[in-house]
Amino acid sequence: MPVMTGNDPISLFWFRRDLRLSDNCGLYHALNAGLPVMPLFIFDKNILDPLPAHDARVSFIYQTLRDLKSALRGRNTDLVVRYGFPDEVFGQLCRDYNIKAVYTNRDYEPYATSRDWRIFEILRKEGAVLHTFKDQVIFEKNEILTRNGRPFTVYTPYRKAWQSELQSGDFAPYPSENLSENYLRFRAPDLPKPSEIGFQPVTLDIPSPDPSDEILASYDLDRDYPARNGTTKLGVHLRFGTVCIRGLVRKALELSDTWLGELIWREFFMMILANFPDVVDRPFDQRYDNIAWRDDPGAFERWCEGMTGYPLIDAGMRELNETGYMHNRVRMVTAGFLAKHLLIDWRLGERYFAAKLLDYDLAANNGNWQWAAGCGCDAAPYFRIFNPHLQAEKFDPENRYIKKWVPEFGTASYPEPIVDHKAARERALAVYGDAMKKTG
Repeated sequence: MPVMTGNDPISLFWFRRDLRLSDNCGLYHALNAGLPVMPLFIFDKNILDPLPAHDARVSFIYQTLRDLKSALRGRNTDLVVRYGFPDEVFGQLCRDYNIKAVYTNRDYEPYATSRDWRIFEILRKEGAVLHTFKDQVIFEKNEILTRNGRPFTVYTPYRKAWQSELQSGDFAPYPSENLSENYLRFRAPDLPKPSEIGFQPVTLDIPSPDPSDEILASYDLDRDYPARNGTTKLGVHLRFGTVCIRGLVRKALELSDTWLGELIWREFFMMILANFPDVVDRPFDQRYDNIAWRDDPGAFERWCEGMTGYPLIDAGMRELNETGYMHNRVRMVTAGFLAKHLLIDWRLGERYFAAKLLDYDLAANNGNWQWAAGCGCDAAPYFRIFNPHLQAEKFDPENRYIKKWVPEFGTASYPEPIVDHKAARERALAVYGDAMKKTG
């Protein structure tokens, strides 16, 4: 059936970070609003064009859209996929169709919020309305506040307030998967070829979006050991919304309080980004604006390549470079090593992770890097500096993880440490201390 081009009024549902048909809040409301719904996805040139052609995240999105399109066709509808600047795409869509409303789920990143305001204005001028909904978090920007009505800036009290609010709140699923009859019945062209949107597909090994009960039951015991299969690896699914946070929280409440804490960390950093967007480029704690970072491209390159002479650091970086993934504890240690042992600006490391991580999320990446660098939302003082050797002895005691990624470990070909831990620690304390003195 051809795409409808007449004057019949329709609604659009705009997929973004919510690439699923089930338990999708915005999609549920669109399908209940009375007008036939045309599903839409935009390959945003503002986001895609700066990426390398082989970026694995685009391959993940492309594969997911292919599955989504097939599922929609099974419901006698389809997915419209466009490649371009959203402002221009919506301008053209409004010329082609009698669009009365656009439904979508909110995104809290600075670019997304500014884009959505522009789309709101474009639609308003065309006599259409933009409806946005909360979907990728349980509680968003201003729903969890201190007694003074301000955003929390430390995790532990935020978590307590979050859990208290959860007990009185409602996070039931939105059964969007049961409303197939409310889609617009039409047929759209197939997905554009990868080359038409400027990328080259790569082969991906993506874990299931449904974490096993066994992993969650032992999560508290196994999650810190990178050689064990002890984490859910759900980051990429959460990033692109192929899994619903509401279902994950229900599962965490049943099986793992520790894992629930990780899901709350995710929302904490999203809340921080939404309320304090300056953290994208500046320390949350601006007393650390004056740190005298070292300009050492050679040391930064060795860190990037996993050639620092610190086995746990090197294993993590090589895992990242090869797979687009790094174990969570190892991320913390490698980030702290760059910022404190090498005294290289944390923003350089954050951008490197942003380019490499398949599960890259701006809020989490920024928040965790600032935590590791000692300049973010953290009640602990800046002089927490992890010893990479002790971290390896504690969490990879048999060197299983290290030997997997650093096969030359223990041989003459493995490099000497790039810096002495004790000397690096003392240097970091002095430099951080000087920065604090400058700010009073």
